[in-house]
Amino acid sequence: MITSFKFDNCFAFNKPVEMTLKADMRTKKFSSNVINLNEKLNILKSIAIYGPNNTGKTSFIKCISVLKRTLENKPINLSANIFTGNTISTEAVSFIYNEKEYNYEYKFDCSNRSYVYEKMIEIIRDKHNNETEKIIFIKDTLNEKYECPEDQKLQDVLNIASTNNILIYTVQIEKFAILRVIKEILTDVAKNIEIVDMNNIPNGKTIEMLKNKDEETKKIVDFIKSADIYLDDYRYDEKMQLKIDNKEAEEKILKNQDIIDQMRMVSVYKGRPVPSIIFDSLGTRKIAALASYVITSIEKGKTLIIDELDSSLHFKITRAIISMFNNELNKNAQLIATLHDISLLDCKKMFRKEQIWFTDKNEEQTELYSLKDFSYEQSGIRSDTTDIQDRYSKGAFGAIPDPDLISTLLEVDVDAETD
Repeated sequence: MITSFKFDNCFAFNKPVEMTLKADMRTKKFSSNVINLNEKLNILKSIAIYGPNNTGKTSFIKCISVLKRTLENKPINLSANIFTGNTISTEAVSFIYNEKEYNYEYKFDCSNRSYVYEKMIEIIRDKHNNETEKIIFIKDTLNEKYECPEDQKLQDVLNIASTNNILIYTVQIEKFAILRVIKEILTDVAKNIEIVDMNNIPNGKTIEMLKNKDEETKKIVDFIKSADIYLDDYRYDEKMQLKIDNKEAEEKILKNQDIIDQMRMVSVYKGRPVPSIIFDSLGTRKIAALASYVITSIEKGKTLIIDELDSSLHFKITRAIISMFNNELNKNAQLIATLHDISLLDCKKMFRKEQIWFTDKNEEQTELYSLKDFSYEQSGIRSDTTDIQDRYSKGAFGAIPDPDLISTLLEVDVDAETD
């Protein structure tokens, strides 16, 4: 379970940004939106990120993707911000694992593709909720600082370990018990983060789950059926007859199992089965692909990251997806989603203030900030009575586009008259 992300000098971010998923329990409203681990730790179930195009929403998700791929030992494409002149990017994540809170951070030199800094700590809280850091290890090649208090032998090899990857993949973990534990923790964190781009979402996960026909299959089908009141069923039909127009297309399809699987996805409307890929709308096909990610995230307590959640979806369906995560029956899953639909910007019925975040940029930096940062004195906002949509539209929180399209049309008209 994630408690925060922090990034610096990554992609669009030229200065440090941090998103915390810790709830402000001075606010009692929408307590079902919070996972209560204990008196000291209360974690938000969902986050909505708003902002104009090209202000950092997708960059934030790209940062998380790089972090996940790093922990999974997969190739990464991390770039430092082009305006800083600094080649070193920083990524950090705080999380709960087996009821303990940890923070893991690394610095990556984008010029020579090396990991020049790593640090992992356990965060200890006393009865007054004061924090102290218990160092698990520090590998700081920039300042030549190497620590591993619980394993002197591992500490002795930190300064000679390769920097072409993170520690768990450059040192033989079989020789160090603590390193085996660290690897288990970090790889489990990565495995429990799912990232989806609604503009490029594959349906392979849904297809495989529908093939299995287990307990989760019905939940996935029910989720998909919510997209259309006339949709009776949705299934994978391996006996589906594939009608192909020409021999060349037939040979191509028969060589591609993915295409065959997609063509065997069947929607049933008023008792009549039809190929989903031909008859279903783009929105319905996106819901079908998304269904498996939503259901497995909730069932297995994962953190689901979705870029452009409201793309091609009716606002009621988007609202329902968010409500699934905020529901009191959800005990562990989290959702972080970028959005544009301001009808979902609702603190009266849907979100706590700390669940709504914005990205914006000015001449100096790209920013990431929360609605909770705006006090009543600053903005006149009361979350239970204020129309947040109206205030946002009027620019009370920044992070709104300012397209001067009328002027563009006038210029086009003037040019046409001149010609």
